[in-house]
Amino acid sequence: MKRTLIVAAGVGLALVTGACSSSTDNSAGGSSATSATTSATSSGTTINPPDLSSYPKLPAATTPTEGTAACSYPASGQPVKPVTPPPSAGVQAEGTAEVTMATSQGPIGLSLNRAEAPCTVNSFVSLAEQGYYNDTPCHRLSTSGLYILQCGDPSGTGRGGPGYGYLNEYPSTQYTAADPAGQQPVVYPRGTIAMANTGQPGSNGSQFFLVYEDSPLAPQYTVFGTISEEGLATIEKVATAGNDESMPAGGGKPNTPVQIEKVTVG
Repeated sequence: MKRTLIVAAGVGLALVTGACSSSTDNSAGGSSATSATTSATSSGTTINPPDLSSYPKLPAATTPTEGTAACSYPASGQPVKPVTPPPSAGVQAEGTAEVTMATSQGPIGLSLNRAEAPCTVNSFVSLAEQGYYNDTPCHRLSTSGLYILQCGDPSGTGRGGPGYGYLNEYPSTQYTAADPAGQQPVVYPRGTIAMANTGQPGSNGSQFFLVYEDSPLAPQYTVFGTISEEGLATIEKVATAGNDESMPAGGGKPNTPVQIEKVTVG
């Protein structure tokens, strides 16, 4: 089963999913219910982000009590590239992992937080070290309502994954299943890296999105690190050129193509 990872923009907007069909959508998608004055032309985009002062911030993360975590990565569909699932026992849950993505448009540095999202960081690092992300495109750019660059699918279709899935971590884990606040938008701040998913439990895989301007999202996308200022400058350069508006969920392929050339874990 192919999966298209979706991230939905806006207030109370449902995720676009297709968990029972031949493909599902894991993207940051949908129209925003927040007013945003963003003017786009074929030659470029001027970004004027909406006022998000009325939205709550991400909740504080719970401090882990142990230095390791147990994770689960059950099989889910066919991998786009041959890959071995990451180890699931004794996963490091302290400190950070420093990552450099060399791209066709410039470097993007990442600092991944093992304490807040150990299973997610464990998976990302494993995929990076196996070369899964090398020579892959960033397939989606959104410049209105939601300000993200989405990457991590070697097929470039938004439907590809590593052949396994896993559950959400922070901030989803700060809410009970019955808490309506868990479905209400909070501000994912500029400089956040988070996982895309289909909205179904265990649908995290390899696709991630880079937030280059504050964006409102329900806290159902695992936050697992931050982006360097140098990396944000790279993404903002791409964002100013706009996208082709080809995706029903919002946004489209960047007008300035972004190819991840190599991901290095330092």
